[in-house]
Amino acid sequence: MAMPELVAQAMALSVRYLKGFGMERLICFGSSFRPFTANTEMSLSANALQQLEVLKNNSDGSIEGSLFQTMNNTCTAFGSRLFRHWLTHPLSDRNLICARHDAISEISESMGSRQDSVSIRQDEGDGCCAASARSDLSTILSSVLTMLGRSLDSQRGITRIFHCKATAKEFVGVIQAILTAGKQLRKLVLEDTDNMSSQHRIVHSSLLRRLISTASSSAVLANAVKLLSCLDKDAADQGDMINLFISSVDQFPEVAEGHVTVEMAKQKLDLLIVEYRKQLGMRSLEYKTVSGTAYLIELPVDRRVPTNWMKVNSTKKTIRYHTPEVLKNLDNLLLAKEELAVICRKTWHKFLMDFGKYYAQFQASVESLAALDCLYSLATLAKQNNYVQPNFVPENEASQIHIKDGRHPVLESLLGDNFVPNDTDLHADGQYCQIVTGPNMGGKSCYIRQVALITIMAQVGSFVPASSAILHVVDGIYTRMGASDSIQQGTSTFYEEMNEASNILQNCSSRSLVIIDELGRGTSTHDGVAIAYATLHYLLKNKKCIVIFVTHYPKILDIQSEFEGSVGAYHVSYLSTRKLLQISDEKMGISTETEDLGEITFLYKLVAGASDRSFGLNVALLAQLPLRCIQQASVMAAKLQEEMSKRNENKLLRLMDEPSRDGPWESSPKVGLLCAEPHQGLMEACRRILHDMRSAQSNNDVTSTLSCLKSAQEIASKMIKG
Repeated sequence: MAMPELVAQAMALSVRYLKGFGMERLICFGSSFRPFTANTEMSLSANALQQLEVLKNNSDGSIEGSLFQTMNNTCTAFGSRLFRHWLTHPLSDRNLICARHDAISEISESMGSRQDSVSIRQDEGDGCCAASARSDLSTILSSVLTMLGRSLDSQRGITRIFHCKATAKEFVGVIQAILTAGKQLRKLVLEDTDNMSSQHRIVHSSLLRRLISTASSSAVLANAVKLLSCLDKDAADQGDMINLFISSVDQFPEVAEGHVTVEMAKQKLDLLIVEYRKQLGMRSLEYKTVSGTAYLIELPVDRRVPTNWMKVNSTKKTIRYHTPEVLKNLDNLLLAKEELAVICRKTWHKFLMDFGKYYAQFQASVESLAALDCLYSLATLAKQNNYVQPNFVPENEASQIHIKDGRHPVLESLLGDNFVPNDTDLHADGQYCQIVTGPNMGGKSCYIRQVALITIMAQVGSFVPASSAILHVVDGIYTRMGASDSIQQGTSTFYEEMNEASNILQNCSSRSLVIIDELGRGTSTHDGVAIAYATLHYLLKNKKCIVIFVTHYPKILDIQSEFEGSVGAYHVSYLSTRKLLQISDEKMGISTETEDLGEITFLYKLVAGASDRSFGLNVALLAQLPLRCIQQASVMAAKLQEEMSKRNENKLLRLMDEPSRDGPWESSPKVGLLCAEPHQGLMEACRRILHDMRSAQSNNDVTSTLSCLKSAQEIASKMIKG
């Protein structure tokens, strides 16, 4: 209510809407609300979730091959739902992240000590007892979570109970599961941990102690026992509402009174059969029930009866009757049963309504069980895959990502030991941007996704697939990958690309991780290069965030000169073998040429330096484009390359001729060797070296030749030294 008026109005409308379903009581619980955004969590955008394949893959939209499927080892449905929330809302508070890491580490260690638990129990001493207890941590958690996984969904169960929608069988099943889990967790004896020394504590992690304590609190267990003591479990399993309640004068008196009325009606009918035995002289006479019709008096066909007895049905030898007295008392019995059924339904509804005062306790218990399930799942993941615990630097240090032998968690689960790990070293005070180039299908996208996923996993609280990881908590992960359009909204592929880039530039901060893969592909080359360059320049100068930028535009690498030491060029390595193809194209006027497509072997290793080729024709060959099409493309590529080479050669020749027209080199006032423009300086140095080399060749004087060569050597040395 302290929020803006518009929020209060929305709340009022929500309450009115919920009243139509009898669910307005939900508003009364503070635990039903949580902040949409919180300082302790970061929300991954829809783009990041989709492009990183966090919840589902991009091929068929299923969870197969997603990060969620790879990491999720939860045993319960409510644990799986919480884990999904953890994965889409990684923590941004270092203390909370470290608390999860400590809990996972302790559970993982207890898994390792299971096999020694038998021998440990045979030893004596406090240390041995503590070691045995540590093995019990994993054993008890596994037992509890397995039991809960086989039971009903406890979280949805208590919600259905709270909203008076649960059946008796569901009520007993859910409360019994919570009670059993609590009793099992009580074996860890957490009540005395505050008085124990840390050496003798069964559970060291403060997070684990808090979760186990909440899940097995005395109040929850006592209330669970109290609730179950009111109900007959067999009747609940059979759905028998009449006999469901264990009633007495003090407990459910209306139900007890209804049962008394029913019993009295039955007793009156039993007294009538005694009178009929005397009247008919048949000591063995009993009521019969046939086809659902009860309290029938069965007599031989030749037996005379009073005229007011009503014939119900008959066989060849017998006739079955209802007497007026039986009909009257039978009506009373049916009425008493109907009244008892109504009382039981009202009592059941009131019983469920009264559960509301326990709802918050049971909800907290189930949420703790869900968190324990998630932590146990992450410990299992770390144990099975040899993940390591990441180390987060303090908040006051600069942003950084240092990953040694990082691996893509999803691909590693498919490839195993065949996956090639890669290192990542980025630091805000040093090199905080990587420009990654290299051949198509060489592993660039895999590498950048790997860095993003490892960061997400670490801030979820998980161990990570690497040999070591030193990270700084990021406040957001922003991605721009792939190509897509939106026909319904009338937006093109390039518009969507620019929209994603705009979202990144507006929302990222100096504490963010930005991943951009091939920006500017959906327009002309010049526009694409310009936009990609300007975007990267904005991120480096204005945002100063950690950036990994994948591109096939060599011109982007020129940004290194402006941000010297902050930007590094990398490429995914490969091996190339020469394969000369005889190509001819009569229509293009080109006779026989040799074009080197080459056969490449991807090494998938990120190394320093830029790649000069993308091997697009090789990918076309792998995609089985028609050979004629590939040959024509190869000829066109060769022609374009030749035109580019000639253009550069002519430009260089023009530059070489400039000194002879303008005068001696020393007299040029425009550009010095160490000029303000680095590229102009390099160009000027090349011109001077080439001029000295030509002078040395054309000069017949040995002394002049040596002087020219020495001058060229000095210029080259100066440029190498910077």
